[in-house]
Amino acid sequence: MTLNIEQARHAMIEQQIRPWNVVDMQVLATMSSIPRELFVPENYKNLAFTDTSLPLGQNQWMLKPVLEGRLLQALQVQANDEVLLVGTGSGFITACMAHMARAVTSIDMHPEFIEATKSKLKSLELNNVQFELADLFNFQPTRQYNAIAITGAMTSIPEKMKDWLLPNGRLFVIHGQSPSQEAICITRVGDHFETESLFETDVPYLTGAQPKPQFSL
Repeated sequence: MTLNIEQARHAMIEQQIRPWNVVDMQVLATMSSIPRELFVPENYKNLAFTDTSLPLGQNQWMLKPVLEGRLLQALQVQANDEVLLVGTGSGFITACMAHMARAVTSIDMHPEFIEATKSKLKSLELNNVQFELADLFNFQPTRQYNAIAITGAMTSIPEKMKDWLLPNGRLFVIHGQSPSQEAICITRVGDHFETESLFETDVPYLTGAQPKPQFSL
């Protein structure tokens, strides 16, 4: 790589992430300290800090830095939290969560993503992550979580996911029809759920969560 890594990382934080209303100091510090370039595919290392999604293979994509920042901020992850991440992908969000939370469960249906992330987390001495080879629709959690993040879009949100939240637990998900999707945060408050609209975006769908084909006569 020919770019100055630390200058590029600083520019990513100050020129992309902060201006997109990411002001949580813990999130900014985490995204500054976890080496994003480690999680970017080799062919795209020179784009590690740019405002663009990057292909990971298997028709999966690494989110833009601004979306990663908004996701982390919305979930308000605390040091004692247990977190579920659906879609390990590049592993960067898993690493950020591991840095911020007590324990992380990261699931993906692609074993190569899981194995690559395991290796990278080991090099960073992050050892509080449990991985499971599964997709969202077959996953059977054995516990509830303080925070849940879905890293791909969904046409609709399965109601069962709300039951996976502990009291005051937060769920970040992007839902709706491309190209007009909405990022929301659902919070469990007592015996009901409150939904906060965060922003509009357009990201690839989680595998299996795409809109059903529409047929017309």
